[in-house]
Amino acid sequence: MKDRVAKTVTKWWNVWEKHPTRLWMFSVLGLSAICWVAFLWHLGSTGLVDETEPLFAEAARQMTVTGDWITPYFNGETRFDKPPLVYWLMAIGYNLIGVNEWAVRLPSAMSAIALTVLGFYTLRYLGISRPSTLIHENSSELEDTSKLPNPERQRWLSAGIGAALIAFNPITLVWARTGVSDMLLSGCMGTALLSFFIAYVQGETRIQGDGEQNSRNHGKAKGDSQPILGFSSGWYLAFYILIALAILAKGPVGIVLPGLIIGAFLVYLGNFWQVVREMRLFWGLGIIGILAIPWYVLVTLANGEDYINKFFGYHNIERFVGVVNHHWAPWYFYFLVVLVGFVPWSCYLPLAIARLRFWQVQQWRCSPRASQLGLFALCWFAGVFGFFTIAVTKLPSYVLPLMPAAAILVALLASDLLTYQNPQPRLGLRLSGGFNVIFLLVLAGAILYSPNIIGYDPAALNLSETLQASGLPLRGGILWGMAAVAAVIALCRRRGWRWLGTINLVAFVAFIILVVSPAAFLLDQERQLPLRELSAIAAEVNQPSEELLMMGFEKPSVVFYAERSVNYFDEEHKFIAYIEKIAKTKPNPPSTLVLIESKRFNKLKENSLKPNEYTIVDQGGAYHLIRVTKQVIAQKPQPSGVIK
Repeated sequence: MKDRVAKTVTKWWNVWEKHPTRLWMFSVLGLSAICWVAFLWHLGSTGLVDETEPLFAEAARQMTVTGDWITPYFNGETRFDKPPLVYWLMAIGYNLIGVNEWAVRLPSAMSAIALTVLGFYTLRYLGISRPSTLIHENSSELEDTSKLPNPERQRWLSAGIGAALIAFNPITLVWARTGVSDMLLSGCMGTALLSFFIAYVQGETRIQGDGEQNSRNHGKAKGDSQPILGFSSGWYLAFYILIALAILAKGPVGIVLPGLIIGAFLVYLGNFWQVVREMRLFWGLGIIGILAIPWYVLVTLANGEDYINKFFGYHNIERFVGVVNHHWAPWYFYFLVVLVGFVPWSCYLPLAIARLRFWQVQQWRCSPRASQLGLFALCWFAGVFGFFTIAVTKLPSYVLPLMPAAAILVALLASDLLTYQNPQPRLGLRLSGGFNVIFLLVLAGAILYSPNIIGYDPAALNLSETLQASGLPLRGGILWGMAAVAAVIALCRRRGWRWLGTINLVAFVAFIILVVSPAAFLLDQERQLPLRELSAIAAEVNQPSEELLMMGFEKPSVVFYAERSVNYFDEEHKFIAYIEKIAKTKPNPPSTLVLIESKRFNKLKENSLKPNEYTIVDQGGAYHLIRVTKQVIAQKPQPSGVIK
């Protein structure tokens, strides 16, 4: 039976090989399906998630309102956390498709799509994991070629698997669907690194083996690019432009990290100065400067030392050398983040890295450039991982830029195993497969138990019960449990390990469609929808000179959906003191709209507000929208002990 399946697969592949146009059409359709499901499906169907996403969305909206495209603002204050590229792209989206969630998240989604597509292209032409494979590809002196892979088939497998893994991993899915700058940085940096590697391969003047045959096999990756603006490859020009965009997306890290990665890669191979001359670094830095520096000059001229201290001092240097906003974590934090954020493929990362045999320096230095993608991906992975492990401030999103490298490493491993004639898996693959099964079982149990570990959420008081009643935890637990059983069966059968990747991928995509997507709508309805609706009502019923206050909590999405500034008060006495102060200083004080948690509103009615001092405008979820009459408050006797 297994032999029949193998023969059928081989026959199917041979048919496709004879019709490359059909194979490309099939690949384009597959890529489109991957990108649609992973990044575009229901992208703008849920509201902005507090806390960070609305900060970016509102800062971009302010640019369209004020016409100031240099200094970002949120809620009347400058926002120097990030450079402007993500704001510019969102603002352009507002002008094209309106101020909505789609426009907010499209920059992240398009960045992820670009990264997935270029990853596919790179692997399609350079997806060889072993230097010996490319060296032997054109050799006619081998005694036994039956054990050698089909390089063309391996590249197609690498491309398909790699594109799926770049898209379908938890941390990429989350940030590609979130309107912040993290995915934009990852997309710019990732496509820049891939562009560099393609140009690096094209720059090789001599490859072992027959040069003419090599040109046929790798021409599209190396030989088709014509010099542009003096660069030996147009991909080098693309590299510098994308680095400039990365700097405008996140700051100095956009050039520091790629520089460390490429520098380590070239030093390891012993061709650092050769490639530096080849890529015309001086002119490239000039292009980066022309594209990236002007905004930094303009924003500094507009805001002076305040911008320098906040952006470069606080959000860059201090984040690296100290703990910012209590984001501390132990040194092993990113081991856990990669393990969970790249699940289930993280089970195979150690084997993928070890299989490269990176310690064999001389063999790598003697290998053709076209066979060095695995080593480059390892430098990419280790560079990002090491840099942010050293940094004191730690956040899960910081390692997002290494996920494409992890996907490439595992894709090369998978294509290698599927192409070589391996009758039985070795110890490393057995251990990785066993860990895969254990992880799937743990994942199934965690999802089943998830309603019990959510805890108290003041924004959605009955979230745990609602989630349990939806049946989604049970559905997710069963799905991953079935995947674990299928993986066990595969490992117990001869060559069944070849189906592990398919089992994981099918379960992952099914989990997105059947569990994650419905859960996102449920969470949005329970947590964000009431606040969003009350914010819109506040914008509709707003009277002239009427302020909007928020008491007891701070949700930046209110500023975006109400389209106005909001004053926040975390304590009751400060809130009352502010209202009394305004009421007593203005001759005809207007009323005030107040968005407040229901439990705090009940407490406020008992201690400070009388029935004639407010009216309830609306309520939803855990919140009340009330209108407080300042004129009435100004006329009542001032209670002793009120803080002004």
